[in-house]
Amino acid sequence: MQVLQWIRFGTAALLMAAGLFAFVTSVIGIYRFNYVLNRIHVAAKCDTMGIFLTLSSLMVMSGFNVTTLKLLLLIVLMWLVNPVSSHLIAHLEAETNPDVIEECEVIHFDLD
Repeated sequence: MQVLQWIRFGTAALLMAAGLFAFVTSVIGIYRFNYVLNRIHVAAKCDTMGIFLTLSSLMVMSGFNVTTLKLLLLIVLMWLVNPVSSHLIAHLEAETNPDVIEECEVIHFDLD
């Protein structure tokens, strides 16, 4: 029984460390990139993965109970909401910034 608890603790610690790495990478990426679209991209990708890994770690530590189900539902909610909200913010920036073509490559399609 003691060995299984150590395996569960080790797995949870590795998942938590990987989630922390994803969050730190996100913060570094936000400060490294100059343009808002690049910052949004890095924040959306790393935050989504960091949330998944961190909450998975909490699920492993919690065991199989109602709390695990709640954390799983939170992961699903965040995986649905985070990319959509980041896309909407990026779309708003691309539509309202007149200098967006100078800062990054935006492809405009003519559907005529």
